[in-house]
Amino acid sequence: MPGESVLRFVSIYPMLLGTYGDGGNLRVLTQRARARGHDVEAIELDAGEPVPSGADLYLLGGGEDDAQVAAARALRRDNGLRSAVSVGAVVFAVCAGYQLLGTQFPGSDGILEPGLELLDVTTARLSKRAVGELLAVPSADVTLTEPLTGYENHAGGTTLGSAARPLAVVQAGIGNGTQSTSGSSSEGAVQGRIVGTYLHGPGLARNPELADLLLSWVVGTPLPAWENADIDALRAERLAAVKAR
Repeated sequence: MPGESVLRFVSIYPMLLGTYGDGGNLRVLTQRARARGHDVEAIELDAGEPVPSGADLYLLGGGEDDAQVAAARALRRDNGLRSAVSVGAVVFAVCAGYQLLGTQFPGSDGILEPGLELLDVTTARLSKRAVGELLAVPSADVTLTEPLTGYENHAGGTTLGSAARPLAVVQAGIGNGTQSTSGSSSEGAVQGRIVGTYLHGPGLARNPELADLLLSWVVGTPLPAWENADIDALRAERLAAVKAR
């Protein structure tokens, strides 16, 4: 946990939950932490392996419906992630990983599958699949200043309960597919030190400020600036492409 000399980052079941480049989020966080002088142990768990409860940060990515159900059932049997969250671990979950952290989500047969109940969100089928670029402005109560950009591909619409707050407000794309309390379309959810989102890309490569926010939660202090021209160029290119639509 925060304060230890080696940071431990765990990617949960990347063979089940790692579509659309989401496996890159582990590499992004590892690189950005090491660039600030932190030692990192990056762990990728095979499906069904016990989830270690003593890591600092956990990652879940997107996956097909059957893979999502299999991952959710395995994680419900394994108490590691729940135990880690209870003592303050950071969690970043994308798409299917985001949905399964909630109370329920639909499987490939449309039957609702119980989630892990770590996020106060519920997912149901959208009338039309959300596919394409996603652009969103961080919500006022989230300490981010830059627009969020990514690629979305999901058939689920996610409704936030009272304990969760939106990560961002949609400018282009679908996001959660539901409205926030302000009446605007919301994207993602934040609850404690858990962030869920529909941003693929991988999302943390396209949104370095979000990556650094997660890392600041892990280490307990804001991170020093780290400039990288290649990352800045990629981000500028994708933002320009979405805004030009």
